[in-house]
Amino acid sequence: MSFGDEAMPEEESAYSEAEAAEEAADAAESAAATARSGSNGNGVESAPASAPAEEADPRELLARERDEYLLALQRTQADFENYRKRIARLQEEQSARAAAYLVEKLLPVLDALDLAEAHLNDSLDVNESGKALRASRAMLMDILSKEGLERVDQAEVPFDPSVHDAVAHSEGDGGDGGQTMVEEVLRSGYRWKGQGLRAAMVRVRG
Repeated sequence: MSFGDEAMPEEESAYSEAEAAEEAADAAESAAATARSGSNGNGVESAPASAPAEEADPRELLARERDEYLLALQRTQADFENYRKRIARLQEEQSARAAAYLVEKLLPVLDALDLAEAHLNDSLDVNESGKALRASRAMLMDILSKEGLERVDQAEVPFDPSVHDAVAHSEGDGGDGGQTMVEEVLRSGYRWKGQGLRAAMVRVRG
């Protein structure tokens, strides 16, 4: 047997050992990869997915909705009550302004009746027409007075610029402490529900 024939078995044995070592290394690397895939990267296995959250109690949901509806209803009721009061107040103010406007339009009629009354007072003979005129004037003044009309026609009272309009002045002493006095009312003034409607035209002294 030649030298070359004797060396072949040793080369085949060395090659077989190298293949076995390489296969063992591949198997070890595959096992390590498998182990890593079952962990979270830190060597700890991943926890299973958490269970779904428990559903809320239907009774609690109904109670919450009930409270919300009740609160909304209370707010709506309060808003409506405020609206009703505001509308009522506006209607009262509008009615008062309309009444004051109407009474102010009637003042010339009252002035004419006052002149007729003064003429009748100067007359010695008052016929039936004169009596009827007096009765009509008295009825109209009575109705308006009950509704809130006040007549300003007093003489010998202190002058008040809020209800008096001085259009003439007479020489003479005034009131106590030199106070200006109303000597004569030339045209009656009026107040409506406590508010000045028309100032009285007066002659003053002092």
